[in-house]
Amino acid sequence: MTTDYNPQEFEKKWQNRWAEDRLYEVSEDSKKPKWYALTMFPYTSGDLHIGHWYAMAPSDVHARFKRMQGFNVLHPMGFDAFGLPAENAAIKRGIHPYKWTMQNVDNMRRQLKSIGAIYDWSREVITCQPKYYKWTQWFFLKLYENGLAYRGKAPVNWCPQCQTVLANEQVLGSGDCERCGTAVVRRDLEQWFFRITRYADELMQHEGIDWPERIKIMQRNWVSKSAGTDISFALGHPAADDKEIRVFTTRPDTIFGVTFMVLAPEHPLVARLTSPDKKTEVEAYIAKSRRLTEIERLSTEKEKDGVFIGAYTTNRLTREKVPIWIADYVLLGYGTGAVMAVPAHDERDFAFAKKYNLPIRVVIAPPEWQGDKLEEAYIEAGTMVNSGQFDGLHSEKGVEAVSDFLEEKGWGGRAVSYKLRDWLISRQRYWGVPIPMIYCDKCGIVPVAEKELPVLLPEDAEFKPTGESPLKYNEQFVNTTCPECGGTARRETDTMDTFICSSWYFLRYTSPDIDDVPFDESNVKYWMPVDLYTGGAEHAVMHLLYARFFTKAIRDIGLVDFGEPFSRLFNQGIIIAQKQKMSKSKGNVVNPDTYVSELGADTVRAYLMFVAPWEQGGEWNDSGISGISRWFNRLWKLLLEPYNPDGTVNNEIRLGLEQALQRDTHQVIRKVTQDLERLRFNTMIAALMGFTGRLNGVKEGR
Repeated sequence: MTTDYNPQEFEKKWQNRWAEDRLYEVSEDSKKPKWYALTMFPYTSGDLHIGHWYAMAPSDVHARFKRMQGFNVLHPMGFDAFGLPAENAAIKRGIHPYKWTMQNVDNMRRQLKSIGAIYDWSREVITCQPKYYKWTQWFFLKLYENGLAYRGKAPVNWCPQCQTVLANEQVLGSGDCERCGTAVVRRDLEQWFFRITRYADELMQHEGIDWPERIKIMQRNWVSKSAGTDISFALGHPAADDKEIRVFTTRPDTIFGVTFMVLAPEHPLVARLTSPDKKTEVEAYIAKSRRLTEIERLSTEKEKDGVFIGAYTTNRLTREKVPIWIADYVLLGYGTGAVMAVPAHDERDFAFAKKYNLPIRVVIAPPEWQGDKLEEAYIEAGTMVNSGQFDGLHSEKGVEAVSDFLEEKGWGGRAVSYKLRDWLISRQRYWGVPIPMIYCDKCGIVPVAEKELPVLLPEDAEFKPTGESPLKYNEQFVNTTCPECGGTARRETDTMDTFICSSWYFLRYTSPDIDDVPFDESNVKYWMPVDLYTGGAEHAVMHLLYARFFTKAIRDIGLVDFGEPFSRLFNQGIIIAQKQKMSKSKGNVVNPDTYVSELGADTVRAYLMFVAPWEQGGEWNDSGISGISRWFNRLWKLLLEPYNPDGTVNNEIRLGLEQALQRDTHQVIRKVTQDLERLRFNTMIAALMGFTGRLNGVKEGR
């Protein structure tokens, strides 16, 4: 064997040998303790760059480490294969999304195999294949049967010129349609939802799982539970059947300071309550609001504006008529879509009142307040004033006292509100899982029979840049028969959010080829939950939250006996190039293939572990990887070149060196083991580099 380190001679040989021997295929029959090591599977974008390897190589090293420790290690890999990029590629390149996607899968699989990982490729899953998405549809039906999937109205982007729904990606930054330049509006359409809000409280709890604190905080903030009070304001309008408007507030102690009410522009009462003389102005404001995203509407930099709709509600505690306004800083999906405005004690309401010359009434007195006007909103605790029978109470006691009074009168009561909204899963596009529902004029909404699954995507779909799903115009797909009455019916043409596919893929890895159930129950009991899940922190409030919801939902349905899918979560940082995150559009993508062919997979893997603490990420540097290559060459020669003790070194000195080396060996074993357990790969590599130097010193008699 040559004393030069030449990975091209042996890496491919051993990778092929592992594959031939099926070395890393695992079974559930092992007597070893199980270890389920999982890295978030990649989207089928076409090529893996070094950023992907930064997520995958260190996690594979840890999986190998657990295998060497005597664990039965499942370390699978697959592909997240549905989504808008493939559909856009079909339009741009004139190629079917399935063909484009599977070409990418072939290329990415080749790249992944070159990494030298211990992936069990016999368990590969590809979410766009019918044998997988059949069960995604089956889960939808189960959630529907159990009241966790429902159809309701939600706002979408609508181009009035093209007469079509647009994805967010098809709306320009100016708020115009990317195709015709017409101003895009928000329009309410019937769409499908999952009741993730039913699990709001449980999703805020992370007991029993080892997750980064920042991820737990992000999830709790996303769900955002607020304890407060529901308050009923009386409504006696001839055009509205409603007898009240309910608001949720965390400050019922300020109820006597309400000087106006604000409804979301989309609130269903707006159309019924608006006076004829205000109709034109209100409709224009609603149209303007619909052109803004929620982020734009809630921005602290945006000046708050609104329109008085010409109607009033009544504050039951003061018996005052309260003018009703609409303003785009109130969103229909948050709380009740109505806000009681207390400008003296809310910064946003204060600015609004100042702009429109609305009354500002102090009801919580700051310390040493003498009845003077406020220069800004006072939002801290204080003493209740101008508050009837509650005058003199500290505001914190006032919260309880006012809530008690409202409950006694039947005008409201204590309640809990969440920022989290139900998961809108409908997508108006082709390349996704068809929603298995049917519309019958006689029977209404009817689920597809389980025996008819999967509802297949038609191969002859015609891709045109219309902004709508090609399914809508495919008569062979749309036209069907009702499962209940046998009459003519229509299929749902929306497809599912791709996050549904990734909400259960970790279960499918346990039995990917089974065709009569989504997963083998005994296999899931053996492998789940995942012992170590690794991937990017950017998935905190989407994939990770959805996967937790999905697991809890199917637990309650009786399909699994656990509620948390991932026992331990670790988020790696990102590799940057030219001071920026790698991106094709920026032209700074580093392709791993070049470095693997020149320097070897192990060199690339070692450099990615050494470049920075894994959770922090670092910058790719060619000189850095060259240093790793030189280290491997030194180590290779050290181990393969003959050991000829220098006669000038006496036996006593050499014995001392070898005894010191024995101590160093045990110390570095302990260090490496501890670092691997803690996923501190960079310090592990540094320890091995130092040990190489000590080995070389002993060999040279120093």
